[in-house]
Amino acid sequence: MKSLVAVLTVVAAIIALWYAACVPMNIKGVLDQAERAGAEVTPATAKERRDMSEIGLVATNSFAISETWVQERPRLPAPHQVAVELWETTVEKKITSKRSLVYHAQVTLSATLLGFAIGTGLGILLAVGIVHSRVMDMSVMPWAIVSQTIPIIALAPMIIVVLYSIGVQGIIPKAVISAYLSFFPVVVGMVKGLRAPDAMQLDLLKTYNANTNQGFWKLRLPSSMPYLFASLKIGIAASLVGAIVGELPTGAVAGLGARLLAGSYYGQTVQIWSALFAAAILAAALVALLGLIEKLVLSRMGVRA
Repeated sequence: MKSLVAVLTVVAAIIALWYAACVPMNIKGVLDQAERAGAEVTPATAKERRDMSEIGLVATNSFAISETWVQERPRLPAPHQVAVELWETTVEKKITSKRSLVYHAQVTLSATLLGFAIGTGLGILLAVGIVHSRVMDMSVMPWAIVSQTIPIIALAPMIIVVLYSIGVQGIIPKAVISAYLSFFPVVVGMVKGLRAPDAMQLDLLKTYNANTNQGFWKLRLPSSMPYLFASLKIGIAASLVGAIVGELPTGAVAGLGARLLAGSYYGQTVQIWSALFAAAILAAALVALLGLIEKLVLSRMGVRA
C-alpha cells in the first residue's frame, strides 16, 4: 500500500509539473490567437511579445492561463489532451483503421519481434563463442563494442539504402536495425552470465570428469539465465526503438514511426505525444511479459533470480 501511494504521489507531481510547463510553453500562441480574436493583450503587438520572456507574458496576461491547456496545436500538449487522443485512437477506432494506434503499434511490433529474435539469437551464439574461444574474445568483442558507437540515426538510412538496392524491402530492413540495437546487450549479459560460475564450481565439474558440453548445459547455462533475462529486457526496448527509427527514413505510412512523422509534417503535437506514449506503453508491456517469462523459467529451473 505504501509503495502504491509513493508511486501515485510521484505520478501526481509529474502531471502537476507538466501542466505548469504548458503555461509558458504555449502562452505566446494563445496570446496571438487572442489578439486575432480582438482581445486586449499585453504587450499589444506580436513583435513586442516575441522579445518578452514567457514568464513575463504569463504574469501580465493571467487571463490566458487556462487557454494554454486547450490549444488545438500547442507546443506542449496538456496531459488530458494526450489522454483523450490515446483514448480516441485506441478504443474508439477500429484496429484496421489507419488512424488507430493499435494498427500502427502492431506494424511496429512485428518488426520489433523479428529484429529482437534475430538479435537475441546472434547475441547468444556470439557470447557462447566468446566464452569458449579466447581468439573470439580478443577479436570479436572489441568490434561488437565499436559497433555500438555509431549513432543509429546515421546508420539506419545506410542500412535501408543498401538493402533496398538488393531488393530487400518491407519488414526486413526495420528488423535488421532492431537486431543491431538488441544484440549487444544480449552479448554482454550472456557473456557475464556464462562466466558467472566461480572456480570452485568449475573444479567440482572437473572432479566429476564432466566434459565441456556437460559443463555448459549443467552449470554455465543455468547460471547465465538471470543475466540473460536482464539483458533481454534491455534488448527488447532497444529493439522497439530500432523499429521506430527504421520507419523514419523510409517515409513509412504505417507504424508508430510513421505516426510520428505524420504528426511532425502537419504540426500535430498531440498526435506526436500520443504516439510516444503508445511506444512507451508497448515497451513496458514487452518488458513485463519478459519478466513473467523469466519468473516461470527460473522457477522451473530452480534458479534463484
